[in-house]
Parts: sequence; structure tokens; C-alpha cells
Amino acid sequence: MSDRVLSYENAASTVLEQGRIAATAARRMEDVALGKAPGRVLAATLLADRDQPPFPRSVRDGYAARAAELDGRPLQVIGQIHAGESWTGATPAENEAIEIMTGAPLPEGLDCVAMIEHVREESGRITPEAGRRWRVGENVVPRGAEARAGAALVPAGTRLGTQHVAVAAICGYSQVKVYARPRVAILATGDELVGLSEMPGPFQIRNSNSYSLASQVERAGGEAMILPAAPDQLETIADSIREAAQYDMILLSGGVSMGRRDFVELALESLGAEFFFTGAKIQPGKPVVFGRIPVNQGWRYFFGLPGNPVSTMVTFALFGAPLLRALSGESENRWPPRFLTARLTAKAEGRPGLTRFLPSRSATTRHGLEVHPVPWQGSGDLAATATAGVFAVVPEEGLAAGAEVRVVEL
Repeated sequence: MSDRVLSYENAASTVLEQGRIAATAARRMEDVALGKAPGRVLAATLLADRDQPPFPRSVRDGYAARAAELDGRPLQVIGQIHAGESWTGATPAENEAIEIMTGAPLPEGLDCVAMIEHVREESGRITPEAGRRWRVGENVVPRGAEARAGAALVPAGTRLGTQHVAVAAICGYSQVKVYARPRVAILATGDELVGLSEMPGPFQIRNSNSYSLASQVERAGGEAMILPAAPDQLETIADSIREAAQYDMILLSGGVSMGRRDFVELALESLGAEFFFTGAKIQPGKPVVFGRIPVNQGWRYFFGLPGNPVSTMVTFALFGAPLLRALSGESENRWPPRFLTARLTAKAEGRPGLTRFLPSRSATTRHGLEVHPVPWQGSGDLAATATAGVFAVVPEEGLAAGAEVRVVEL
């Protein structure tokens, strides 16, 4: 294995390139009830089952009339129509109008709706505002203006949100076809790790990385499978990776630096791993490793993430989550992390040759989004990171207070 340490941009591009390859593989699909669909990735496009709206629909409470007759003269009101009803009376004659509620169908022969606010009603007659110009189609949505029957409304590859559930419901989908969530094996390594319920010894720590990663995996659309932590023993780690390879993706934390007891890369090498990169020029997270191992007739992608907790979270957000979104069937434009632009309120030091991701607090002010880096003690400082909502992206030359800065959420 040769060292291949890439810039952040090149490492991110390498992950997306492998994501495109992974996206061509067949995926498991399943039907889920619509109420369970939010957050799942759609596997079959949602189609309109009929024209939307299925009739010319009033969008205001008011009076259905003919625009040409709304010239300031009184009109006789001959009836009323509510949402869910249709007009069953005779077609209105000249200078006649019908009171109409929001959502009701426009009666045949009429071509606009005058809002209540723009007419005066008295003794069953309305008088429109004098001098106002009225348009044919005013306050009316024509039949099929939103979608025609059979039109594609939500494409496959969409991660379903509230707005998509509403569309599915109005088109009669009681269940939708989605991709099965990728199962992600999470394997922490290190002699110093103990379980959450155990009291750590003087030089031990609880295994926080498996649980922070599980949280990130679930948020990115995967199903987290936490495996027992492995001690720093080459064969034990290799055996644990073999077990992890039954799942769709493997996340390892710890054991990827240059120490004498960092065995993860050696264990992966012994299993025939192909490495795409063995480090990224970032802080925190420089030792991150990305590759794949052969499994049966295919491959399993893996990430070897640094063991320091903040490094683990940052490297998964930057590299692991995009690949997981690809494996989940989500559209490619949604794979990369979402970066926003903000104003930096304090100086941020750079590091030669590194892109830094500094935990920061954000606030929206009248000047826009502002971020302020929080004091921290490095990539093991979970307490400081817990007070941060975003990470500010600082180039190697650093940034002055007041500079524009990119930020990313975990």
C-alpha cells in the first residue's frame, strides 16, 4: 500500500466518482406506508392520477362572475357554492354572480372571482369597486394548471419530505415504493475503549464514536449496525472486518494513524483492499482512509476514520455521508455536503497545506449568517464541539475577521 494523501477537493471528488459507480448497482426495494415514508428515498416516480386541479378552482372567497361585467354596476347574487360542491343551477344570466368559497369549482359560464374585499354587498346584490380592472381567470387556477394526469410529480431518487408526502397523498398513494436503507457496519477499534455502561479505568474512555457515527448514519438514510469494538490486534481486527463485510458499507474508527498499534490498514490490506486514498489534507481528520474490499463477486466500500471523536464526525460528514447517499439511491445532486456562506466574526488561523474545519457557533443577524469559531482543545474536544452548530472551512492561508467563509453542518 502506497501513501496517497489528497487535498480535500480531490478526496471529495474521488468519493463522488465511486458513488457514481455504486449508483449503477441494483438495489433492494420495498413498499412502505405513506406515513412511514418521510426520510426514505423514492424508488418509483410519483405520477398524477388526474389533472391537478381537476376543475377550475377558486383561490379566494368572493364572487364568481364575468370579468367584462365587473365594471362598477351592481350584479345580482343568485346562489352560493362551497368547496366540495358543484353548481347545479342554471348558467348565470347577464349581470348575475354566484358567491364562491376558496377551493370551490368555478361555475360554467363564469370566468373570474372578485374577492370579498373588492366588492360591496347589499340586499343580495354586489357592486364591484369602480375603476378597478378585472382579468379573465383572476383568482382562479385553471384545470390541469398544476399537473396533467400521468405527469411525473416526484422523481425516483428523491428523499421524501413533507411536501412530497402531501403530493403522494393528494394523488391517492397510500404506500410508496422506496429503496431499502443501506446497512452500515460500525466498528470501533482500540484497547482503550469500554462500553457505555462501564466505568472507565484511569486511562480508558467510553466508546462514543460508534454512537455518534450511528446517529450520522441514520440521518444520512442508512441503517446503523454497531459491532463490538475490536482491540488493537491485527487478526482480531481482520476477523471483525470480515464480519462487517456482510453489510453494505463499513465504517471503522481508530487505528488508521502511524502508531505501532494502528493495525486497521494492515488488516484491510490482508483482506485484499483497494485504497483510493490514505489521507486527506484536512484538520481534523487527516488520516482518513477510503477504499473497498472484495466480497464474493463484488466489493464493499469502507472508510477508516480517525479515532479522535471530532475527527470521526467531520470525516464521516465530508466523505462517508456522500457515499452513503449514493448507495441509498438518492439523486446525485444531493450527495455532497451542503455548504453555506457566512461572515466570520473573528480571525481564524490557517495551517500550511491543510483545509481546516473549525467548530463554530452560527447566528442569523440583519447582516445575514455569521459564524464565530469556538475555543477548543483539538479533535478530541467533544465538550467544545457540543456547543457548535457548524464547522467553518478555513483555507491554509487563514481568514481575517469579517471575511466571507464557507460553513458546513454535521
